[in-house]
Amino acid sequence: MSTATLTIDLDAIAANWRSLDRMTGPGVQTAAVVKADAYGLGVTRVARALAHAGARRFFVAYAEEGAAVRQALGPGPQVAVLSGHMAGDTEMIHDLDLTPMLNSLEQITRHLEALPGHAFGVQLDTGMNRLGVEMLEWQAVAPILLEAGPELLMSHLACADESQHPLNEAQLATFHAMTDGTGLPRSLAATGGILLGPRYHFDLTRPGVGLFGGLPHVAAHPVVTLSLPVIQTREVEPGEAVGYGCTWVAERPSVIATVGGGYADGLPRTLSNKARLWDGDTPCPLVGRVSMDLITVDITHLPEVPRSLDILGPHQGVDALAEVGGTIGYEMLTSLGRRYQRRHQERGA
Repeated sequence: MSTATLTIDLDAIAANWRSLDRMTGPGVQTAAVVKADAYGLGVTRVARALAHAGARRFFVAYAEEGAAVRQALGPGPQVAVLSGHMAGDTEMIHDLDLTPMLNSLEQITRHLEALPGHAFGVQLDTGMNRLGVEMLEWQAVAPILLEAGPELLMSHLACADESQHPLNEAQLATFHAMTDGTGLPRSLAATGGILLGPRYHFDLTRPGVGLFGGLPHVAAHPVVTLSLPVIQTREVEPGEAVGYGCTWVAERPSVIATVGGGYADGLPRTLSNKARLWDGDTPCPLVGRVSMDLITVDITHLPEVPRSLDILGPHQGVDALAEVGGTIGYEMLTSLGRRYQRRHQERGA
């Protein structure tokens, strides 16, 4: 293996979708969020695997991402655009049958004037203060807008990963106040909201990171393995330093492997002198600084030089590695670089 390899288990993604779907109970539809190229894992293969598992509605961030999903799946499944109807997106929304989640009075006006009769949803701001129509705006426009027949009213929880955070209940109450009596399908829960329980599920849930093995879905099947090739090894004597800045100095005769991968590939510099890589079941400490293209690893204790070492895998998932680097699993996943050779595994594929 001459290049770093990111292996993506499509069966695990499908299994994670099914498990989250089972949590929502009868009458609740489970969509799939595949924005940012399916969290960096390749939207074409991922979307097809999720559609095969049963997903019929997909959410993306931007219209261009929606185009990729539509190309992958063809007509039929709904592709919703969370950024709404942006200026310049009208033709793409129309031609590819995308469903914008309108976020503002400006977007509402644009959509109803440019594409009358075209499907849309509305995103409401229930306290996150990010995207969405605010309460006073909604009260003013709802009587007119509801006649146009939105396909979905949705909002987004800010603190769903913290089950006891008081904002969860506050946002739930606000969402009820804004949507009760409309008779329209509603959606509030992403992965964290699903885990908060049925009161948050409404008519549609929108799992994202939980599909890809990330927290807070602790029962998720692991999805990714990242194997970095060993390029060179060298013997280092006590007192010799390794890497930029001489931040690691050998205290004993050591064997150091230089492996392919670095911060240009989404492995943050904050992993320096902290992270571990794995040779099968054996951990190996990362020593010295993470550089742009290379990492150095102490393999003195291994009986032989491996061809590669895993930095993501069964012993260290994206959230565990992210914690070492002082970030979150979402960022770790979506930062995985384009230089990796991506291999999608699927039974029978």
